[in-house]
Order: sequence, then structure tokens, then C-alpha cells
Amino acid sequence: MNALLQRILVMSIVLLTGCAGLPDDPGQRTISAPSPNHNARRPNFVIIHDTTSDRAERALRTLTDPAREVSAHYLIGRDGALYQLIDEQQRAWHAGASYWGGHTDLNSASIGIELDNTGAEPYAEAQMVRLLTLLKDIAQRHKIPRQNFLGHGDVAPGRKVDPSAYFPWQRLAQEGFGLWCPAPAASSGELPDPLLALQAIGYDVSDSATAVAAFRRHFLASDAEGEVTPSEQQLMSCLIQEKRTNRDTQF
Repeated sequence: MNALLQRILVMSIVLLTGCAGLPDDPGQRTISAPSPNHNARRPNFVIIHDTTSDRAERALRTLTDPAREVSAHYLIGRDGALYQLIDEQQRAWHAGASYWGGHTDLNSASIGIELDNTGAEPYAEAQMVRLLTLLKDIAQRHKIPRQNFLGHGDVAPGRKVDPSAYFPWQRLAQEGFGLWCPAPAASSGELPDPLLALQAIGYDVSDSATAVAAFRRHFLASDAEGEVTPSEQQLMSCLIQEKRTNRDTQF
């Protein structure tokens, strides 16, 4: 190698080394500054749905079809078969426009469970056993408060009516999932305002009729219409007290 070529090579190395040592323009790069002040997002609600389908396979196709843009974390067939569609840490598209107790985006804070049911039939025992097992597992892992186990119709009254009046909410409550009060005895005490009471329980009362209908379907297994009765007002009062008592109770 001649002397001229050697000098050119040395100068090139020096220049490259100098450039490598220059700091990056902070306006053109992301600066890593990790903070310890964070924790993992975890679900705080469980929302139960009906598929309104006659076969789990048909519901599964719907829930996994990109064009439908609907999903859930789990699907439970009538025979108790359990399908997991979405990781629990991911946001599934199951609740849609929703509200409960001030929360307006239940998709971001919940786990969605679809039960293969037409909405006009009792729920199969194998399906219920599998659901209760799944709920116990979810509740223990995520420390979900018992009052935060709800139906799609609770968080989207007027838009959704599932699960139907056949759904055994009392059975779930006896296992620690959801609020429940027995039918109230006659009382001469002061009765709460129905809409304020429903709001205190968690319902969106912007449409009073649909809020009352959702309450009756969940807590009375009834699709009755008409004015709120004194016994229903007493039931609302009991549920509010149960909610206060169990506010910090986790499974």
C-alpha cells in the first residue's frame, strides 16, 4: 500500500470515529427513562353474554370473523366446552357502548364471557358448572369485587337484553359472584326514589324505562312492565346496602 493511500485510510478512520462519538440529536430520537411507578392493567369486571345462537360452532365463527368486529375472551358451549378466544390482558370487543357506576368503556376494564344460548331457553347444567369454575379462577387471579359480575343487559340497557331472565343470578351470587337480596318483606319504612336507587346500584338511568327493565330481568327474572312497585323499591334499597357492605369484598 503506497503512502498516499495509507494517509487517506487513516484520515477516514479518524473522521468516522469522531462522528460515532457525537451525541444524537435529542429531537430526533426516543430517550429511554424507565420509571418504576407503574403496575399491570388488570380487569375489574366480568360481563356475561348470550350468543343467541343454537350451536357453539356458529357462535365461534362469528366471534373469530374479522369482518364482524366482535369478540369475547371466552365462549362456553352447552356441553361445558370452554373456548378461550382472547388473552385476558387484551381488550376484547364484547360490551360496546356501555356504562356501569360511572365507567363508560367496559371493554377496557372487563372480561367478556359468551354462553351459547338462544336467549329463550334454560342454561345447561354442564355450562353453568363450567362457568362457575371459570369465574372462581378469574376472580382469584384478578381480585374482582363480587358486585362487578354483571350481564350485558346491565351495562347496556335498552340496547342489549342478555343474559335472559332464565339466567340464574341467584346461584352465582350464592357462590360469591354478584349482588343478591331475597324478596323483601313488607315494610312501612321510607322507600328510595327508584331512579336514584338504580343509579346508586350502577345502572345508566338516562332512559328510565330500560334501566328498570334491566333491573327486573337481573334481580327478579321478570320482563314485566309498568311503574316500579314498593316491593321493588325495597329490593333496590337492599341491593344498595349489599353493595356498600361488599364494596371492598373480593372473592
